[in-house]
Amino acid sequence: MFAVPLAENAELRPLEPWQAAEFLTHVDRARAHTDPWIPWATRSTDPASAHATLQRYADQQAADHGRIYGIWLDGTLVGGVMFVAFDTEAGNCEIGVWTEPAGEGHGLVTAAVRRLLDYAFVTRGLHRAEWWTSTDNTRSRAAAQRLGMTLDGVLREQSLYRGVRRDMEIWSLLASEWAARA
Repeated sequence: MFAVPLAENAELRPLEPWQAAEFLTHVDRARAHTDPWIPWATRSTDPASAHATLQRYADQQAADHGRIYGIWLDGTLVGGVMFVAFDTEAGNCEIGVWTEPAGEGHGLVTAAVRRLLDYAFVTRGLHRAEWWTSTDNTRSRAAAQRLGMTLDGVLREQSLYRGVRRDMEIWSLLASEWAARA
């Protein structure tokens, strides 16, 4: 099985439809923590919907338009990272992340995103990576800053969540900026 070490006791692996039960158990633990930020957390509520979420990303991966990976800590799925969008023709991608409380504070999300950025910029030759987050999500904003991303702007009242409009920040990193760090 494909696995990339993130720390001594943590690894990054593809998250696939056959893992729907494990994914649902994780989402149930993470739900209160992720639900305001990740739309599919609201929709992954039973085995069929969890499978559908993972199948959607498997289909995107097959079309080279997106991918989803899990972060395992001590053998337990505690979060993940994904290419929400992956457009080789335009040279752009969007990266998303999530974690349950047990996955926080270990640097795992940052380490996993670095792997995705290497893949996007170095392996696939993309030009730009984006990170979208609600202005209310301070942890996500801090991660974008740790990764050296630049705040491009705020889309006012862009996202509708449970009847409330939220402002969304767009952060980005360019391949040339990533290469300058290496």
